[in-house]
Amino acid sequence: MRVMVSPLLEKIRRREARVGVVGMGYVGLPLGMAFAEAGFPVTGLEVDKRKVDNIGKGVSYIKHIPSAPLAELTSKGKLRATTDFAKAREMDCIIICVPTPLTASREPDMSYIVKTGEALSPHVRPGQLFILESTTYPGTTDEVLKPLLERSGLKAGVDFHLAFSPEREDPGNKSFNTKTIPKIVGGHTPACLEVAQALYASALKETVPVSSTRVAELAKLLENIYRCVNIAMVNEMKMLCDRMNIDVWEVINAAATKPFGFQAFYPGPGLGGHCIPIDPFYLTWKAREYEFHTKFIELAGEVNTQMPYYVVTRTMEALNKNKKTLNGAKVLCLGAAYKKDIDDMRESPSLRVISLLKEKGAEVAFHDPYVPRLEEGHGFHYSMQSVPLHPETIGQYDAVVILTDHSCIDYNMVVKQSQCVVDTRNACKNVGPGREKVTKA
Repeated sequence: MRVMVSPLLEKIRRREARVGVVGMGYVGLPLGMAFAEAGFPVTGLEVDKRKVDNIGKGVSYIKHIPSAPLAELTSKGKLRATTDFAKAREMDCIIICVPTPLTASREPDMSYIVKTGEALSPHVRPGQLFILESTTYPGTTDEVLKPLLERSGLKAGVDFHLAFSPEREDPGNKSFNTKTIPKIVGGHTPACLEVAQALYASALKETVPVSSTRVAELAKLLENIYRCVNIAMVNEMKMLCDRMNIDVWEVINAAATKPFGFQAFYPGPGLGGHCIPIDPFYLTWKAREYEFHTKFIELAGEVNTQMPYYVVTRTMEALNKNKKTLNGAKVLCLGAAYKKDIDDMRESPSLRVISLLKEKGAEVAFHDPYVPRLEEGHGFHYSMQSVPLHPETIGQYDAVVILTDHSCIDYNMVVKQSQCVVDTRNACKNVGPGREKVTKA
């Protein structure tokens, strides 16, 4: 078998390698900017023309990514975007950052990776590097992406390089960003790993090489399953604490004072974001191939999936205290994003809570300073406009349900003006007057 001799390493070292990023969303846009800032010419390959147009104008469409640095990169020609996937042939390194959701039956949806592989395969040329970053089950790079790219007639590890490096984005995290989060890298061959690691090391602070793409794929799942399991535990603890009339938040904060052997996790209305609600199901699905039942992981997923139902039950109980029923009640949901101070709607539990409230007959409105509108799709069947949050109008709602604890909201005002408040995030922890109106959920 011939061994690929790669002049790509030298092009990377000179920062002359042309980098293509497929999917300019929450992962792809900051990654493309990081490479452009490091001196590489970067092209985003994106099917959404609105994103392409915004990049061309230097306008960010993601809240936590400011427009100014993006505009500087685009004005200097360091970062551009296109819907023309034929441009992939001009790229030296192509990084794939497309969604990997679940199907309606909670199984891995590989359609975005498959469509990307099919779109790229006619444009594969010798010496290129392809890296998959989409979170997925162990074996995806070798079993799904590799055969699609090899339709070109070229072979991975022989004619072109292939690697997997899981994204580790945490939107809104002010302590870490794309450049500073350590980057796990696994190659199809040792030579593939060398080239992929060299690329990331040229733009990011630290790389973590592993022995294969499968190890890198499973490392990402482990990270998020760890969080899923621990969040399920505190969610279950929260439900028990409510029965025992104990404040679970006080319990967690007290336990967190232990300087070893404990890490604090916090309950909520359910899991949100692209990774934690989805990743466990990717592994449990793959485990069936090996006749292995991941009981612990599936139980955690079951607990977290039930949390929106628990929030609705607590809302019914809060209304009952005021001699009102959920059917026909006017309910205001505060927060639609999956976590505070961002505009990311992916897998947000708020959507499930809103749907359940409507199914129970409630008249539901929502307010989110970062999400102006909710659209139908991904199992959500309503179109809704965010309503203003004014002191004089809050009292018209029978209940206010806090689903996302955005920092810019005045919770003292919310509690003061509300008839009753259901708090799923402990957002009202510092509220004084009116605390008797607050039901924790």
